[in-house]
Amino acid sequence: MTCAMNKGKTIFSQIMSLIPERDFKACVDRYKGNYRSRNFSCKDQFLVMSYAQLTGRDSLQSIENCLSALSSKLYHCGISYAVPRNTLAQAN
Repeated sequence: MTCAMNKGKTIFSQIMSLIPERDFKACVDRYKGNYRSRNFSCKDQFLVMSYAQLTGRDSLQSIENCLSALSSKLYHCGISYAVPRNTLAQAN
């Protein structure tokens, strides 16, 4: 038996694709969510916090450790990089 590599989207990506990009951007624009943010956008924060919620993370350290462990696979989830704990703390 050979193991075939997954050619489809991750389950997390499939769930996040249910949220319309246009509606999300409209909410961010309406409430000026990205005002004074340089690198960590509202979409990045939403993706990271959604991932944390779905994987049962309960602390910033746990979120940071999980993202660091999966750093090579984050791109497939739509998350651009393993977000440091300090950035998460400032954003929340």
